[in-house]
Amino acid sequence: MLKSELRKEIRKRKRLFTEQQLREQSLAIIGQLLQHPRVAAAKTVLFYYSLPDEVYTHDAIDRLVAMGKKVLLPVVLPENEMELRIYTGPHDMREDEYHILEPCGETFTQLDTIDIALVPGMSFDEKGHRLGRGKGYYDRFLVKIPHVYKIGVCFPFQKFPDIPSDEHDVMMDEVI
Repeated sequence: MLKSELRKEIRKRKRLFTEQQLREQSLAIIGQLLQHPRVAAAKTVLFYYSLPDEVYTHDAIDRLVAMGKKVLLPVVLPENEMELRIYTGPHDMREDEYHILEPCGETFTQLDTIDIALVPGMSFDEKGHRLGRGKGYYDRFLVKIPHVYKIGVCFPFQKFPDIPSDEHDVMMDEVI
């Protein structure tokens, strides 16, 4: 299956659920993440502020901050790049021109201090291959932090036995 076909299939599957149903499905996934030994041990966590069709992360991010962890969220830049911002609370978020909430906190550049990355995706396979939304933001960024343990985060219906991958695609160490 081509990447474009797989993205279309995942979008179709996501539309089978309401936003509330996806939030309810998110609870077990987030529970696993928050109890994961690597997340528990981490001091600095790269996470994502979920879109309506992704595993819901907003409450989990606040819980991580309450646990004393430094949480980093990505911001998409005009040059097809990402930078990280430190999240300290909901007041750090602003709506961009596409109505997506992005962090506006302090820019974070100490990439060597990131302990774990919790990464969204359209689909993942059993080997850790990740299919993103097609713009390559995460793949271009994740190569900058090769030392970081990467966990792909998705709903069970987004997992496939095998997904197409290219040499520039960054693999996950684990998928939850």
